[in-house]
Amino acid sequence: MKLTPFHLAVQVRDIAEARRFYGEGLGFAEGRSAEQWVDFDMFGHQFVVHHNPALGLDGQIAQISNAVDDHSVPVPHFGVVLEFPDWEQLAARARALVDNFIIEPYIRFEGQPGEQGTMFFADPSGNALEFKAFRDIEAELFAT
Repeated sequence: MKLTPFHLAVQVRDIAEARRFYGEGLGFAEGRSAEQWVDFDMFGHQFVVHHNPALGLDGQIAQISNAVDDHSVPVPHFGVVLEFPDWEQLAARARALVDNFIIEPYIRFEGQPGEQGTMFFADPSGNALEFKAFRDIEAELFAT
């Protein structure tokens, strides 16, 4: 099956803050926008932030967490599966941008089927992001 771009919309507490984080910080190009929302190109996918004034300027999106590979993984979370060189470049950008990773970039399931590079961090509004990479995406993405 041919993969097609996903569309994901999330709420943020401040549009200007989201523009700085996703646009300037992570390097995602901006598409269409209005006063209350902004489209970003997240590795070819349409990612949209919508202002939610109910969050307030210090608000955060609520999360739970589950244990995966001895780490506490936030739920909900979203992100993109990347080629390893792209993941390594994003990890370098994220290290310069993010003060506190939820899970620092590392290799998960090392030496096992589905071995992957992964990292988790949150945007300023608390939306949890995971970016991962496989050396062979087709063979490893759904490996058991």
